[in-house]
Formats: sequence, structure tokens, C-alpha cells
Amino acid sequence: MKLKVAVIFGGESVEHDISIISAMQAINALDKNKYEVIPLYLSKDRDLYYGNELYDIKNFRNKNLISKLTKVYLVKHEGKVLIEPIKKGLFSKSLNSIDVVIPIVHGTNGEDGVLQGYLELLKVPYSSSDVISSAVGQDKVVMKSVLQQAGIKMVDWFWTYGFEVSDLKDEIKEKALKIGYPLIVKPACLGSSIGIEFADNYEELLEAIDNCSKFDFKVIIEKRLKNFREINCSVLGSIYKCKAGVLEEVTLEKNDTTRENDFLDFDGKYGPKGKKSGGMASTKRIVPAPIGEELTDKIKKLAVKTFKQIGANGVCRIDFLIDENGEVLVNEINNIPGSLAYYLWNPVGVDFTALMDELIELALSKANKKGKLIYTFESSVLEGFDGVKGKMGSKN
Repeated sequence: MKLKVAVIFGGESVEHDISIISAMQAINALDKNKYEVIPLYLSKDRDLYYGNELYDIKNFRNKNLISKLTKVYLVKHEGKVLIEPIKKGLFSKSLNSIDVVIPIVHGTNGEDGVLQGYLELLKVPYSSSDVISSAVGQDKVVMKSVLQQAGIKMVDWFWTYGFEVSDLKDEIKEKALKIGYPLIVKPACLGSSIGIEFADNYEELLEAIDNCSKFDFKVIIEKRLKNFREINCSVLGSIYKCKAGVLEEVTLEKNDTTRENDFLDFDGKYGPKGKKSGGMASTKRIVPAPIGEELTDKIKKLAVKTFKQIGANGVCRIDFLIDENGEVLVNEINNIPGSLAYYLWNPVGVDFTALMDELIELALSKANKKGKLIYTFESSVLEGFDGVKGKMGSKN
């Protein structure tokens, strides 16, 4: 009997469309001889949908797609996770069941631990990092704090709540001067270069923080590097055993305007609006990165250390910066990278289909290990509790 693999994708984040592309790539790569593949679309309204139309990316151009799908929910029943229709008739049956989930929801409420928490409650194996690791990876403030504690080097940075700026202007001004302009300002929990601003002085910094606050409560401010190189490394595995893939250098073609002043924006990553996109696989890159054997080995080891420090699982992509002095700096970790970073595994003999096989094995292995942990123990606390008076009673 085939393993039933659900691919959950979409979501309400600004990376919704990228999630659809990544999911379609993964669905096509899954071995249909081994798995029954079940697409589950999470709409921008946080509703879950099921239907045959979800197998073809062309259908997502249809504004009336939702009307052709069945709105569903997941429920655990007798040890199985079932896909149930929201609207049931007298003789309605479950639409299908699920053995394992591949979450491919990028950004808010998908990559940040929210979806993972839902899957944990269902006790269904899933391929991504767990709740805490996902949350840490998504929130750049928390991520940087965790990595900093481990002695992992990053660009100079600080953060603030956008709504507190009026009360903290002097403190922000002082911290900015300590780092030194120019600065880059980011929403703490977004990806795909969305909402990012630049500041060359204090007035521009205040305006940038205000603009970023439209996307997130937390705003992170970093030293903006000049003449840097961007190197990415994918890591596949778990905290018990993981490996680094080939390195890539994200680059620009001559006269390319998708990255202003050496910064790769959304269009630079996924292609300008109106043009065909292959997800993150569309980004201009050099593979393998031409940085020499010694530096390659250093970055791979640092990628594995970062992966383990976060407590990641599945396939991740860790992004590095090399400054003009040759210092290697961790920029961020992507717990569910665009296109699942398959393009960084092909060169080392792991094609997309083999990558999906490994993700499913990792999901099942993680669930098995977690199932052996002790979460509870027998106690007699309730026996001595008087629920009416709210006091501990005496044991007779």
C-alpha cells in the first residue's frame, strides 16, 4: 500500500505565490509509484481546500478556483488523520487519510511554527523543523540572539518594536551611530526580501522603521555591507545527523537592475512580475560557488553548526555574507526554503525525487523519536483538589 503524503501549501503570507510554485515542484518530484500525493491548499483566509484541480499550477490563475474545491479540515480518529469536508451530507465519508505531511508554506503562519503546532496536535509526521525551531528560524531577532549565544558571527545589529520608536528615539539614534550608516532595515519575521528598507541617515532610519512596521511589530536594523558576496548553503537532515549540499553564490548579471546597490530584491529572486518564474531556482547563481576549497569547507561546517544550533529538521537553506575583509557572517536560516533548495542537491547526486524521499524518511524518523519521549506521568494532584472552593483539600 502506498504511503499517503499530503503537501500543504499556500498560506496568507506575502510569499503565498512562491509557496504554490515550490509545492508544485515538490508534487511533481514525488515518486507516484511509492506515494499517493495529496495536495492541500491553504488559502489566504486560512481555509484548507482539497480537490483534483490542485495538481495543476495553471488552475491557480483562475480567480474562481476556490469555488471548484472542497473546504476541509483535518481530524484525528482512531489513530488516523482524516481529511473531512466542512459541509457534510447524511452519508458523507472522509475524503482521504494522511500518513505524513510535507509543509511548504513560506513565511507567516506556515514557516514560523504555527502550522507545525497544528500538525503536532494531530500527531501526524511532518518533514519540516518543529514548532520551536521554526519559530526561532523565522524571527530574525530570536534567531540572531540564539546564534550570538553560540559565538556565530553576524553583521552588527539591533532591534526595536516599531510602535515604541517615538519613546526610544534617542536610544535608536545612539545605537545606529554605534553601528554606523548605511543601515538596512527589515521586518523581523518576513522573507523573500519583502518590506526591506535602507537608511543613510537618522531621518531615513525613522522613516524606514515606520514603513517596516506595516509588515511586522518587530523591526531589525543591521549594518549594510558594501562589496560583499552572498553565499548560500543547504543542509539536509536532523540534529542527529545532517549534511551540507553544494554552495551557491547569488550574483547579478551585468546591467541587472533587480538588485539595487548589491541588494537582491523580490524580483531578483523570483523574476520580475509578468515573467515566468521557477521559484528560487530562477535566481541568478554560480554553482558551485567559486570561493576555494578551504572557504567552502568552513562555510559548510558553519552551516551545519547553525542548523544544529537552531534545532532544525528536514531541508533548510542558510544564507551567508562574506564582507570585504573576508569575514564569513551568517545572514539567516530558511526552514522551508523556496523550491526546497533542490537545485543545491542535484550537483551532489541527490535529485529532487531523492530529496523528497529523504524528507519523508526524516519526518517518520522524527515522529518515531518523539513518540519515545516522556511527556506525562501519573499524579494524584486532582484527588486532593476541591474544585468548588479552589483549595487543596485533605486526603483522608
